[in-house]
Amino acid sequence: MKVLFVAYEVYPFAKVGGLADVAGTLPKFLKKLGVDIELVMPYHPGIENKDIISTGLELSTTRVEGGYVFDIFESTLPGSDVRIFLLRNEELIDSTEIYGGRDLGVQAMAFCDAVTSFAQGRSYDVVHINDWQTALVAPYFEDLDESAPATLLTIHNLGYQGAYSPDYFYRSGLSDRFFTYEGVLHYGKFNFLKSGLIYADLLNTVSKAYAEEIQTEEYGAGLHEVLRFRKGDLFGVLNGIDYDIYDPRTDTRLPYNFSVNNIDGKAKCKSALQQELKLEVSDRPLISLISRLVHQKGLDILSDVINEIVAHGVQVAILGTGDNHFESVFRSISKRCPDMVSVNLLFDQDLAQRIYAGSDMFLMPSLYEPCGLGQMFSMRYGTIPVVRYTGGLRDTVKEFDEQQMIGNGFGFTDYSGGALLEAVKRAVSYYDRKDIWRTIIKNAMETDCSWNRSADEYITLYNSLMNMRKEKSQNA
Repeated sequence: MKVLFVAYEVYPFAKVGGLADVAGTLPKFLKKLGVDIELVMPYHPGIENKDIISTGLELSTTRVEGGYVFDIFESTLPGSDVRIFLLRNEELIDSTEIYGGRDLGVQAMAFCDAVTSFAQGRSYDVVHINDWQTALVAPYFEDLDESAPATLLTIHNLGYQGAYSPDYFYRSGLSDRFFTYEGVLHYGKFNFLKSGLIYADLLNTVSKAYAEEIQTEEYGAGLHEVLRFRKGDLFGVLNGIDYDIYDPRTDTRLPYNFSVNNIDGKAKCKSALQQELKLEVSDRPLISLISRLVHQKGLDILSDVINEIVAHGVQVAILGTGDNHFESVFRSISKRCPDMVSVNLLFDQDLAQRIYAGSDMFLMPSLYEPCGLGQMFSMRYGTIPVVRYTGGLRDTVKEFDEQQMIGNGFGFTDYSGGALLEAVKRAVSYYDRKDIWRTIIKNAMETDCSWNRSADEYITLYNSLMNMRKEKSQNA
């Protein structure tokens, strides 16, 4: 089985969100399980990696108006022999911001056109595309004969769709038969994501709960009817994290290491973190949030009750950047209570690891959350998640039950500051009962959020696609 994994961001080459983490880790696990997998991504100008080499080859688009030529570069995912190809056109891909550039619509169309030719030339069985920037690969293949590879489209966030004026369709080179409301049109726009949802052979999103939610009007972002139509081809597969990289026993980014059987180092990590963040060094509960500071992440309801959380004796550490409004709100609270609230308006991967390890609780009050990785990282490091039960948070965080001593976190359903505050209070009430709190930590650290199970589920989907492709060729 030969698979091409297509993504606009791949860690460590380029990263904005969770897609990069998935693209940088899942293929390595699939390769270990016997899948012959390679990746392709745009060569963004901001990428700095000395291990990238030119293949000396070029690739031309065949559909998009005007025509574009890409230079092909090559590297490997760190710590593996998984090959990754990077397609460079400096005129088209012209911004150090991954989702920047003069015209992201034309950029994405041309990249998908080039990937289609690239995949045909290398005889892949399955092409695994991700989010709207790569979704046009599916209709480009649909426009070819039965020899085209099968396609799987993974939806990481339905809220981003790539909707453009009909002019873009006429520049895409797709056949006129696609230009219908049963095809690529959606509310009068050429919708790239909808195009993939209609024409990819199979679909999946990054948790089973989110796969259900996006078929509803509340969470479907205007595409719920399309997803209901394709529900027989829609699956939910949880993301995972790399347990070799994110291991509290060996993580060199931590001042002290620890394990599920000896968590003494975690308390030392907390004291060191409090000192680093200029918080009062004490046994007060420390709750953290590492996130883009945007509405989707529940920052509005956190803003409503953060003063009350602090009034209950809870320290708060925030790391991330985002909307000016939320940055201002949290910055002002930090100025009023500098020994209780630390706000760090930046992205710092090493500091993030120290926060995951040194905090007592981790906050994710998301309005919606397709999967979420923060709760997985926090549990791996013995930090108890307090979440809104939506999407992947609902699939991975289970409310602690004192009677049975099971569960790995705390949560709430109603999207309100009051519900969030009550969940934090429940967590704090158990934090004060140290024997029980140690059990909750153990439960969290023993939760399996590795890629092992999820990689097997992707292989099952790939096998289904292989069978579909075989049937299609036999019936041709």
